[in-house]
Amino acid sequence: MINIAVFCSGYGSNFQAIADAARENFFKGRITIMVCDNKDAFALERAKKEGIPTLLALRENFKTREDFENKIIRELDNQEIGLVCLAGFMRILTPEFIERYKDRVINVHPSLLPSFKGTSGIKDAFEYAVKITGVTVHFVTQELDSGPIILQEPVKIESTDTEKTLEEKIHAVEHRLYPEAIKLFCEGKLKIKGKKVYGY
Repeated sequence: MINIAVFCSGYGSNFQAIADAARENFFKGRITIMVCDNKDAFALERAKKEGIPTLLALRENFKTREDFENKIIRELDNQEIGLVCLAGFMRILTPEFIERYKDRVINVHPSLLPSFKGTSGIKDAFEYAVKITGVTVHFVTQELDSGPIILQEPVKIESTDTEKTLEEKIHAVEHRLYPEAIKLFCEGKLKIKGKKVYGY
């Protein structure tokens, strides 16, 4: 059974999807902690309802970025975390953090990477008027939104879609695809070679 940490900054809908999947034993892992960097995040309420311990780490309480991350690392090590899931965590992790948990940090992104990287993937795809966008679950590397891709699924943008309806469609796919990627990881089925993920 793999111990999982989920990192959140906001509403926490992907955290909820992961928590629901864990409760239903969809994957061979358990969420032992949620790390949050925003005291007003609704994700904290979700964790409380699920009975999942939280670490609220506010960047302003630490002199340096390294001090901030070291606080988190100590807690992850105490929990013997085997997988870190970024779920709307709006902070870029340092190369040192990524290297420490190499090939054990995954993220979900609301586009078909490498298209529409960054924090506004849904808005950017909608405004560019592409016909197809989607969802990507990938390993996190030091380069933003560029790690080896685990799973992708396309989402068609209809002429009747608004940015809001597209966001709802994207989130629905995220909530299904992210637990599937975690399941593959927990079963030891993901092998990385260069930029490619093999084994399933």
